[in-house]
Amino acid sequence: MKTEENMAQKSATGGFAPAVQPTASTTIHTDSPDIQAGETSVPSQGENMPAYYARPKEANGPLPVVLVVQEIFGVHEHIRDICRRLALEGYLAVAPELYFREGDPNEYHDIPTLFSELVSKVPDSQVLSDLDHAANWAARNGGDIRRMGITGFCWGGRISWLYAAHNPQLRAAVAWYGRLIGEKTMKQQKHPIDIAVDLGAPVLGLYGGQDEGIPLESVEQMRQALHAANAKAEIVVYPDAGHAFNADYRPSYHAESAQDGWARMLTWFKQFGVV
Repeated sequence: MKTEENMAQKSATGGFAPAVQPTASTTIHTDSPDIQAGETSVPSQGENMPAYYARPKEANGPLPVVLVVQEIFGVHEHIRDICRRLALEGYLAVAPELYFREGDPNEYHDIPTLFSELVSKVPDSQVLSDLDHAANWAARNGGDIRRMGITGFCWGGRISWLYAAHNPQLRAAVAWYGRLIGEKTMKQQKHPIDIAVDLGAPVLGLYGGQDEGIPLESVEQMRQALHAANAKAEIVVYPDAGHAFNADYRPSYHAESAQDGWARMLTWFKQFGVV
């Protein structure tokens, strides 16, 4: 759970997870008088899940919804900025804190420890249910979940694939450099390649050709699985980009690929009715 100490630490680091300090000079900050954004609470499985939301201030009727799924670093400033960028495009964007039961990523100062002591303990089934509750919150707060999409980054990219096979109300998904293949555990019983045949919403996958953690062989295996399943999905590989190429606050940022990916995401959402 969040504590006052955790919140103070987040403020002291500029809102970015300690495990990714210092931030790069390319960091993007989005602000506009045309959007409303802030912290909220989402009832989920008998608990109150912290979340961040952003939306246009002026709206005629319910807004299309985009669920934003965090990287391993939680809903830190980059993910909140993604929500604000989506709000400027006319969406109600909601990013739930999906580790809140297991711990706070702001307590970890290196990526391996963060992953082993926190991220690996979060069950996929719990995450998918929490996202359902975030969608319900959006429906009660000015969103139209008949026009709902999802996007996620790294850890959240993998979850976005899974959610496209989980929620039949979802219209479209965009997965940024989410792992496709891996060992199965009690917490992670399936990976995207295992659910290719179950996809209920079209998925756009955005990957880096230089990503050492997601080799091109696994991307090709996923393409073959999608083709065999006759799934409505597309995978784009940016040859010069590595992992986390959209993470403008990190050295991995590859502006050309990130900007193209963002444009493709918006087009994908519009193509499949998330507009």
